[in-house]
Amino acid sequence: MSGDYETIRIDDRGGGLTLVTLDRPAVANAMNTQMGRDLLAFFDAVNADPLAHRAIVLTGAGDKAFCAGGDLKERLGMSDETWQAQHLLFERAIRAFIGCPVPVVGAINGAAYAGGCELALCCDFLYAAENARFALTEVTLGIMPGAGGTQNLPRAVGERRAKEIILTGRPFTAREAHEWGMVNRLCAPERLLDETLETARRIADNAPISVRQAKHSIHYGLQMDLASGMMLEIEAYNRMVPTEDRREGIASFNEKRKPVFKGR
Repeated sequence: MSGDYETIRIDDRGGGLTLVTLDRPAVANAMNTQMGRDLLAFFDAVNADPLAHRAIVLTGAGDKAFCAGGDLKERLGMSDETWQAQHLLFERAIRAFIGCPVPVVGAINGAAYAGGCELALCCDFLYAAENARFALTEVTLGIMPGAGGTQNLPRAVGERRAKEIILTGRPFTAREAHEWGMVNRLCAPERLLDETLETARRIADNAPISVRQAKHSIHYGLQMDLASGMMLEIEAYNRMVPTEDRREGIASFNEKRKPVFKGR
C-alpha cells in the first residue's frame, strides 16, 4: 500500500500488521479536510484488498493527544455549504472505517475529544494510556456528534451513560472509560504502543479469514435478533470449512507446531 498521505503515517510492521498514526501533532492531530481524504483513501484501499492486512493499530503522533476532533481553525468562517461538504467527506471516511473487515485496535495515547473520540469508538476495541482523556463536546459548540458517536458510544457504555456523556459534553478519564466498558485495557503511557502492538500481533498471527468472519459475525449479529444472528454465525462458520487454513490449523495442533496461515 502506498504511504503517500499528508496527515497520516503508515508503518508496515510485517506479517500483515499495520500501524497507522494520525500525524498532525502541532494541532493535537485535529482532523482537517485532508485528514478526511487520507483516512477515506486508506480504509477504501484496505477494504478493496483485505488480504493485504491482518490487523491494524490506530494511534496519534506525540504524547499529548490522540485526536482533538475537527480542526476548528480550518472551520472558522466556513459557509454552510462548505461545512456540509467537508462533513460528507468525514462521513464517508467513517463508513469506510466501520466497514473495514480487518480488525482495528486503538492505542489512545492522549486526549480523544469530539471527532477524535468518535474515531476511537470506530475501533474494534481500545487500549488507552492511563493519562488519556475522552469527551464528546459537540453540544457545547452548537452541533452534535455526527461521526458515529451517538451510535457507537451507547453500544459501548449503554444508553443512559452515553446520554450523560453526550448531553453534558463533560470530559472523562481513561479510568472511567475503562470502568464503563469503553476501554479494554489501561497502560502506562510508555508501554501503550508496545502492548497494543503485541495484542494486534497476536490477532495477525491467527487465521485471517477466521478473524475477518468472526468480526463480521459479531458486528452484524449484534444488530439482529438472536435467531438471525445465529444464522449469520453459521453462514460465517461454513466459510471456514473448505479453507486451507482450517486444515493447517488442525494439522499443526496434532503435529504440535505453530500453524502457518495463508489466508486461503
